[in-house]
Amino acid sequence: MFELYVSSLITFFVVIDPPGCAPIFAGLTAGASPAHRRTMAFRAVGVATAILLVFALFGEDLLQGLGIQLGSFRIAGGIMLFLIALEMVFEKRTQRREDRAARVVADHEAEDISIFPMAMPMIAGPGSIASVMLLGSRNAGLERHLVVLGALATILLLMLAALLAAGPLMRLLGAKIEAVITRLLGVLLAALAVQFVMDGLHAALT
Repeated sequence: MFELYVSSLITFFVVIDPPGCAPIFAGLTAGASPAHRRTMAFRAVGVATAILLVFALFGEDLLQGLGIQLGSFRIAGGIMLFLIALEMVFEKRTQRREDRAARVVADHEAEDISIFPMAMPMIAGPGSIASVMLLGSRNAGLERHLVVLGALATILLLMLAALLAAGPLMRLLGAKIEAVITRLLGVLLAALAVQFVMDGLHAALT
């Protein structure tokens, strides 16, 4: 169970990416009061948690209702995660997030960024939704499912801490260190994505 927890923790950490979201949040909330910034951090993580829990608990039923086999979803999810990994290695993901944040800043009416873009799609985006469904489908049984949810809860708490400490964290990491970490995590995610595709092909062919 500990190995499952660690592997799930790494997957969620790479996909949800608390260190990558923190500087975006710091930039978007630069003009907000400390109290408003804390409120937005709690709301963003709370809404993202609700979204991910819905897909973790009912995602498999949704797939069955749509007539989609788990093997097919694993292949599609693995391909999606592999594309995210490529973006991380070549720094495209960070650029896309910064572009999205710039559009929000340009819209003067968008004062509260907790729901969009922070909760969705930055925290509860396609990659994290696919990951929580893939890990849930691979680990049947209440105990293993709770281990996966425990890993998700750990990363979401880490995300909350990262958002609350976004300013100091950004100064501590620095752009160069963050870029190195992002690329290393991208390589790990690529390997995990390939494993998801192999699992999906195995399920489809057997």
